Amino acid sequence: MRFSDNGYYIETYIKCTNCGVLLYHPAREVPGDNDTGPYCSEWCRDWAALRASGVENPVLPLPKS
Repeated sequence: MRFSDNGYYIETYIKCTNCGVLLYHPAREVPGDNDTGPYCSEWCRDWAALRASGVENPVLPLPKS
């Protein structure tokens, strides 16, 4: 979700390419390797890369907070 410069309205809704979580600030986006879209975390980016490489059921350990 991108707020306007003055913060009064929403310009666009930006979602994670993998899971669909709304990204409220551009600094939260994790860049993809080949510009496939914004991701909310490195985990989502890595999972999407595994899926694109042909792994049918990608399994990644969940990140620890």
